[in-house]
Amino acid sequence: MSDLIDEGAVARWLDGQGIALNGALTAQRLTGGQSNPTFLLCAGDRRMVLRRKPPGDLLKSAHAVDREFRVMRALADSAVPVPRMLALCEDESVIGKMFYVMDHVEGRSFDDPRVPGVDRAARAAIYDELARVLAAIHGVDVAAAGLEDYGPEGDYFARQIGRWTKQYRASETGTVPDMDRLIDWLDANRPPDDGRRTLVHGDYRIDNLLFAPDAARAVAVLDWELSTLGHPFADLAALLMQWRMPAGPEGRGLAGVDRDALGIPADAAFVETYAARMGIAEMPAMNFYLAFAFFRMGAILQGVKKRALDGNASDPERGLKLGENVPLFAAGGLEAARG
Repeated sequence: MSDLIDEGAVARWLDGQGIALNGALTAQRLTGGQSNPTFLLCAGDRRMVLRRKPPGDLLKSAHAVDREFRVMRALADSAVPVPRMLALCEDESVIGKMFYVMDHVEGRSFDDPRVPGVDRAARAAIYDELARVLAAIHGVDVAAAGLEDYGPEGDYFARQIGRWTKQYRASETGTVPDMDRLIDWLDANRPPDDGRRTLVHGDYRIDNLLFAPDAARAVAVLDWELSTLGHPFADLAALLMQWRMPAGPEGRGLAGVDRDALGIPADAAFVETYAARMGIAEMPAMNFYLAFAFFRMGAILQGVKKRALDGNASDPERGLKLGENVPLFAAGGLEAARG
């Protein structure tokens, strides 16, 4: 851990930013993520979170902690719950890479979308809140928030397919025929740009939200590394894609789960709730959007695998295990493409 964070250097930097500490600063690594190393900072009774870029050579535009900082700061006091941003450090001489510090938020995290440990009514309320927050993200007035330049103009899916294909090729460690076929299908079946352009989270799923300790109320949306301005259905499809994964700690999905018994809405019901909150009278078929979601996740996991092999992953052992799923996501994308 000492290679990733120098507590004394961070304490001195925080002092220089006018951020008061109530005692000696200690750092504890928070596990679970595969991208940007994250630490809980404690100083007396004060608790903060530091998130930094990983070490080593990184792909261009990856691990954009500065974008995370910017978007969460812009969303302060909006309908989208985010932690309070404290300071961004772009000086890599402090701990070796760019980082930011934010307030720690107390809340419940659900790694399992089955949401164990709550009753049926509470679980249904949590899923309704999941839809509300997603619509709130897509309803942000980006100009008023100062985010009008947060993403380029033009066809979002054309841009994203190009970007993630390039990222995938840069981190490719072997041939995955289904991934090649999926890339070709997406290029050939991209729908015409319908002009929808909103803030998108880029990795919206239940385990990237914190909920109040005693209520079905979201208190923070985390992990904005992939956020941009783009098409809102990309976020919605990513959520639906996650639910198609196997249930359990690895897949973190809802495949084979009796959702009605648990109070979890079916895909169609969730989409209907989201559409109503967005004021969309008729939703299109989700085939292309789901196929794209599978493709992008496959490309992301390929990057995780490459970083693990290069020794730059946040958790190398888990990174290699996740990388084994690239063919699974490629096959899932082709299945979604077939409808």
